Amino acid sequence: MDAARIFAEHRRVVDESAALLPPLLEEAGRLLVAAARRGGKVLVCGNGGSAADAQHFAAELVGRLAADRPPLPAVALTTDTSALTAIANDHGFPRVFARQVEALARPGDVLVAISTSGVSPNVVAAARAARARGCGVIGLTGRGGGALAGECDLLVPVPSGDVARVQEVHGICLHALAQAVEEAASASDWPEAP
Repeated sequence: MDAARIFAEHRRVVDESAALLPPLLEEAGRLLVAAARRGGKVLVCGNGGSAADAQHFAAELVGRLAADRPPLPAVALTTDTSALTAIANDHGFPRVFARQVEALARPGDVLVAISTSGVSPNVVAAARAARARGCGVIGLTGRGGGALAGECDLLVPVPSGDVARVQEVHGICLHALAQAVEEAASASDWPEAP
């Protein structure tokens, strides 16, 4: 292992991302804030490390990142093991997130679809299902965006094909999005919960 090389590569990808992604993250933050202001919810999905990122992001929206503010409705589609295993068994693993989107999504909600490669069949299927229901779709991917790019209203592609580096930058992106929503929800003109 060459730890110095890992840190150098991380720094390079973060620097390239910092030059490219802020306008996309600002737009994604606006989409999430607009959905929340309308009473919509955020659904989040991904596999493996991206599943952990999905759970982390949903937890920060429901709980908090740094400031006390009203809770925001968010669901990680990666957390219900009974639903995941039943859907995978009955409908196949490629439908494991799409089926949940079909059950939970309403027009005006937003799906945050996370796939480092952009080609995860179950994440792409979830994005298609969300768009079919009138939901916005924000995709977080690596370089190029893969098949997911064509299913998103807004794509945030980290400029790397290295899974570890992409996941590291996804963490920064998700914290930026959580902060954008949290800052808006802390404003005095934020609508009261129904």
